[in-house]
Amino acid sequence: MSLPSDRLTPELASKFARIALRHVGREFPNKMDTVLTGPGDVKGPRAQHPIFFGSFDWHSCVHGYWTLATVLRLHPDLPEAADIRPLFDDSFTAAKVAVETAYVLRPASRGFERPYGWAWLLKLQAELLAHDAPWSATLRPLADAFAQRFRDFLPLATYPIRTGVHSSTSFALALASDYTRATGDAELFDMFETKARRWHRDDRAAQAWEPSQDDFLSPTLMTAVCLRRLLPQEEWRRWFDNYLPLAGDRRPASLFSPATVSDRTDGKIAHLDGLNLSRAWCWREIASGLPAANPAREAAERAANAHLAVALPHVAGDYMGEHWLASFALLALLAP
Repeated sequence: MSLPSDRLTPELASKFARIALRHVGREFPNKMDTVLTGPGDVKGPRAQHPIFFGSFDWHSCVHGYWTLATVLRLHPDLPEAADIRPLFDDSFTAAKVAVETAYVLRPASRGFERPYGWAWLLKLQAELLAHDAPWSATLRPLADAFAQRFRDFLPLATYPIRTGVHSSTSFALALASDYTRATGDAELFDMFETKARRWHRDDRAAQAWEPSQDDFLSPTLMTAVCLRRLLPQEEWRRWFDNYLPLAGDRRPASLFSPATVSDRTDGKIAHLDGLNLSRAWCWREIASGLPAANPAREAAERAANAHLAVALPHVAGDYMGEHWLASFALLALLAP
């Protein structure tokens, strides 16, 4: 049931590294997310964000750095390591982190990158903690600020945000849970688990009216992965059997069929390549949590391979996809 390229090979690691190295330091074009409170706030990307100024937008730059850090850890001898390490040494300095942190702590930045960028910054910090380098210690003030953002926001979040884009709460909790494990932050993990239960414990027979035209996440599958990461395994299995009771019959059919991407030069339509990659990631995580005898497991494995086969050739190409897709390919390739 495997594809020749269904796991991260040294060749793919180098390819992803080259892609990320091209864009994390590319300042323009740039789509900034900022609330201007006065003329003094009018600044360019590099002045506003001395670390995460590239990759078209702030969050894509963050997960571009995560891509580089991850392939460096897994393949420390790859040729691009000679460029990654000095880049990190130059980027993760106390002075630059202080500027990034001050921006986040502005009252006007309360909603900055909520919750997608929050989760990716914590995911990056979790990865940096696995390196024998000072990068995570230097970045810690910014990570602490975003962890606090979750602590402040979740008690106010009466409802989940069930979308296929950046506002998805399931994606945010699933990704940021890696940070809680890497740091041993049991209090934050418990907050995630409690909130996810309240939001989703009664979800049943998901209809899966997707994809939408600019989805890069599956609202249906991300919820399943979120709970997969936060609930005890047996409890999650019982929940999943009720949530997608016909998965073994490949229903709802829309979840098992890769999305069609009609124009990869359109930034929103190019999201659908990301949807195919993130579905591959989700289906792999779901399959890994199901018993071998459950027919949904084989259906999930087949769906993961189908989505990955369609999307992986398009990680590089037009900048509208290239500035971020390698990160989602990496999530899929590293899934259990």
